[in-house]
Amino acid sequence: MTGPTVGFSVTHRRYVPHSHAHYGGNLVDGAYGLGLFGDVATELLIRTDADEGLFAGYSTVEFTAPIQAGDVIEATATLVRVGTRSREIDFEARVVCRSAPDRGPSAADVLDPPVVVTRARGTVVAPPRG
Repeated sequence: MTGPTVGFSVTHRRYVPHSHAHYGGNLVDGAYGLGLFGDVATELLIRTDADEGLFAGYSTVEFTAPIQAGDVIEATATLVRVGTRSREIDFEARVVCRSAPDRGPSAADVLDPPVVVTRARGTVVAPPRG
């Protein structure tokens, strides 16, 4: 445990399976990115507060580009404010790899630069230290 320090961040990467596509064009719902933010916030709190904490809510959420089945998505949580028990976190989800079905059924590309698909700011609450 490092203790809550502004600027501390955690990043997860995950492949988006085709079973998660809900819409035409293999699009995945925006809530997929928010689910990733919950997971990365949980690890951040475990590392800073030795507890999973509880998500209190989002103050902002921006969907900036689509998430598609076959993407490899990266979600980062960065601690931006530390209160007595509350922790304010900036989130960003980026597509780092994307399938390229026009070249073949398993073709894919590394995106350089990655495509930012979702940004948010949220607050989590850690239990009182005992």
